[in-house]
Amino acid sequence: MQRREHRELVDLPLHVGVDERRGVEAGAAVDHVASGTEADAALMTTDEFERSNLGQLKAGVQIVATDLSGSMLATCKSGEYDSLAMGRGLSQERLQKYFDPKGVGRWAIKPAIKSRVEFRALNLLDSYASLGKFDIVFCRNVLIYFSAEVKKDILLRIHATLKPGGYLFLGASEALNGLPDHYQMVQCSPGIIYKAK
Repeated sequence: MQRREHRELVDLPLHVGVDERRGVEAGAAVDHVASGTEADAALMTTDEFERSNLGQLKAGVQIVATDLSGSMLATCKSGEYDSLAMGRGLSQERLQKYFDPKGVGRWAIKPAIKSRVEFRALNLLDSYASLGKFDIVFCRNVLIYFSAEVKKDILLRIHATLKPGGYLFLGASEALNGLPDHYQMVQCSPGIIYKAK
């Protein structure tokens, strides 16, 4: 769990969890935030969804990003990235729209966007009760570090944080096995997500 790597800033299909929830608050949680790029990608996608679907999210969107490491959370809160992170799947349009240059080879997400995410310390082995309920949970590339028994426990606790019909996103190398009463696999193009039953 201590291994950290750059994550791509990619288009996340956030709309799958909010387009059916007009007029209510939508919530997304990002576990194991790594460098913060997944939370920022969710923020950009949310902003774009709101701009193209005016009034559908009247109560707004809550994004909570968690990690075990206090120093990693501090890095994520800064919202600053180097050229390597910025070159991984981020379009020039999004770069100009959502980031400010911070010197040679450094960029920072704009404060108006960054202020929409709440960063919290969380050990995946502890209680999730303080997090609340979410429409979407991203728990990517972290479950591979746990035994099958611990992984199942974490997935059941994540399920308890999902609203009925909410979605779980796992990493490409991770699969959800042995929980057919809790999750339904949904084929996307590309990838797979899991819908809470």
